Amino acid sequence: VVCLVAYHIFFMLFVWSYWKTIFTLPMNPSKEFHLSYSDKESLEREPRGESQQEVLRRAAKDLPIYTRTMSGAIRYCDRCHLVKPDRCHHCSVCDKCILKMDHHCPWVNNCVGFSNYKFFLLFLAYSLLYCLFIAATDLQYFIKFWTNGLPDTQAKFHIMFLFFAAAMFSVSLSSLFGYHCWLVSKNKSTLEVFRAPIFRHRTDKNGFSLGFSKNLRQVFGDEKKYWLLPVFSSLGDGCSFPTCLVNQDPEQASTPGGLNSASKNENHLFPAKPLRDSQSHLLTDTPSWSETAVKAEKGKVGMSNPALTMENET
Repeated sequence: VVCLVAYHIFFMLFVWSYWKTIFTLPMNPSKEFHLSYSDKESLEREPRGESQQEVLRRAAKDLPIYTRTMSGAIRYCDRCHLVKPDRCHHCSVCDKCILKMDHHCPWVNNCVGFSNYKFFLLFLAYSLLYCLFIAATDLQYFIKFWTNGLPDTQAKFHIMFLFFAAAMFSVSLSSLFGYHCWLVSKNKSTLEVFRAPIFRHRTDKNGFSLGFSKNLRQVFGDEKKYWLLPVFSSLGDGCSFPTCLVNQDPEQASTPGGLNSASKNENHLFPAKPLRDSQSHLLTDTPSWSETAVKAEKGKVGMSNPALTMENET
């Protein structure tokens, strides 16, 4: 009875999380990140260069974005015609931009991103527990198979196949689940491991890491009662994320995410934008950020950067 109850609990949680991973639609950037009709016309009409940079600067001046392209330009998608939010990438399979995209998974035929990353983690966890449970309960009969302790029927070959299948899936799932647990602890995505995010001052592979506890809460939420259930509880809206950059310049003021308002070698940078309310409580130990400071920073550093070059990303 205990084995049957445990089996069905693992099975139901596995199916539930797998269903949510498959059928939860990936979230796309909100309308504020899309270029207006006039900005699209201006971008198409102007030749590539400073004029196009000015259009993008005007469109992005009020957006909470910190990351840039490798050349230092604003991340822009010429297929979706939008300014990419931080950690957003264009999926070539779905042909649209996905918020906090991790990867496109062929096993679930869906993009794994902000909206279903928690479901994907639970799917890996419960499928691993499911396979381990089957392998453990089948082990004694697998041993009897090799010691001729089973009746000589075709059922014994099913037992052998079941054990091998469960054991092999357990090995592969354990490595994949362990890898994604490490990603959660470091607040990284699979894409960010292969290409570290580039901020205004430099590349920083740990720019979004806030410490293990806060990194975990960003994916699973603040209420622990929902952590093990395939219900959405992640913090934020997927468009803005708190940052905690290392090696800051102590002479410079800090933004709410730990960003420097300006570096020693850069005089013209986009002013940092306030974080969404749903994310700002993760940074309670950092200096406060006010609209007054934003306005003062705008007057100090200006709104243009001749060194920036536009770079379209797909």
